[in-house]
Amino acid sequence: MFFLPAGLKAQNSGFVKIPAGEYWIGGRTHQLNPLRKIRVAAFYIGQTEITNLDFEAFVKATSYQTDAERLGNAMVFEPGLEEFKWLRDSTAFWRFPNGISRGGIEDKMDHPVTSISYADAEAYCKWAKVRLPTLDEWEIASRAGAKSTYFWGEDQDKINIYANIWNGRDHLSADTSDGYLYTSPVGSFKPNALGLYDLYGNVFEFCEGSLKNDSKTRKVVHARGGSWWCSRNSCSFFNSVDIGRVSPHASFSNQGFRTVEMTLE
Repeated sequence: MFFLPAGLKAQNSGFVKIPAGEYWIGGRTHQLNPLRKIRVAAFYIGQTEITNLDFEAFVKATSYQTDAERLGNAMVFEPGLEEFKWLRDSTAFWRFPNGISRGGIEDKMDHPVTSISYADAEAYCKWAKVRLPTLDEWEIASRAGAKSTYFWGEDQDKINIYANIWNGRDHLSADTSDGYLYTSPVGSFKPNALGLYDLYGNVFEFCEGSLKNDSKTRKVVHARGGSWWCSRNSCSFFNSVDIGRVSPHASFSNQGFRTVEMTLE
């Protein structure tokens, strides 16, 4: 197991080994993710989410153009929108995750990259010779051995210790009560028992895998862990059980990813 040096907020600093074995995942009453025991091989998962600095290195090396740049389809947020409402902004992409008018990432290189699609995350992984975690691997890593909804138990009020979420009652007014309106630098909140940061909150993390009720006629992808946008009253997916669903080429300013190191498998 590797740990971030004190004060280091950059990504790709280390991976945590999850040993091979049997693990409990799912929830007793969860329809999409029922309680079950599974067996997995050992894998190494990133301690933090992929940052803007990491993604910039990929773009510089490959001249890659993201879906949001090609399609102008990024969905962004600004306070004042009603619950579950987003704005389509053709100027938004990873360098301006909420659109040019809302500022860039110049002073946020240690924040998770956002406004990238699943297809963009896959392209990064191919270049970096890593991969996305599977749905099961992500959940095993997030639980750190727990069977509860959160890796610390069932008390949702502890979320503020471990995650950057939306603490406001709704999204009509800006919420900076935890110090951040949008994303936070990776590793800003306490890790779980395995030393993994931001499993809940900050950004939804793309995963590989499918659910039994996924469309058979079009590809859908999944992300887990909730985000800075998710509140107790809207999309409270900042936990180890819930699983989000999105189009492979959709880009939102609360979507990102972490990786699994293939060479260490």
